[in-house]
Order: sequence, then structure tokens, then C-alpha cells
Amino acid sequence: MLFFPNALSAQKVYKTSSRYDADVKVYVTDSKYDADLVVYKVSSRYDTNTEGRWYFVKSRYDADQKVYFVKSRYDADVIVYYGSSRYEAGWRNSSKKRLMR
Repeated sequence: MLFFPNALSAQKVYKTSSRYDADVKVYVTDSKYDADLVVYKVSSRYDTNTEGRWYFVKSRYDADQKVYFVKSRYDADVIVYYGSSRYEAGWRNSSKKRLMR
């Protein structure tokens, strides 16, 4: 069996409206230094080859991960910060990696 490390970090994300349908509960912070993961939103599903690059899909069946955005950081599994550059995307708290497939 072959292992492709980037395949696990490639994220096609579906935003669900129900916390019970979600794989992960996410809180968006305004501070990069409070984040577990710096996310860069990409415009193509083929550009998700690096950790933290998310492409939002319209169908839950096309998603690698279903996320629900919470209003409180204390309800979140993962705290994310939206970066302005694709090169800053990645984990700041690697212990949370296991939560994202």
C-alpha cells in the first residue's frame, strides 16, 4: 500500500448547517497566533495539495471534511485563521492534525 502524505492534508471542505452532521467544529479567530491551523481558501479543488489549503465544495458528497462553524472558541475542535497567502497555510498546533482527515 502506498502512502501519500499530502493526500491526507488536501481538504475539500463542505460547510454544514448542522453541528451533528459535521466531522469537525471550527472556530475562526482574528489572530494567527491563537490558531491551530492557518487556512488559505483556494479557488480550485486541484490546489489543495498542501496542509491548510481549503476548497469549499457545494456538495457534502464531494467533501473530504464536513465542518460546522461555531460562535465560541470553547465549542470548537479546531481554531482556524484565514491567511492572506497560500504560503502561510499550515498547522500551528500539530496535535490537532488527527481531527482533519
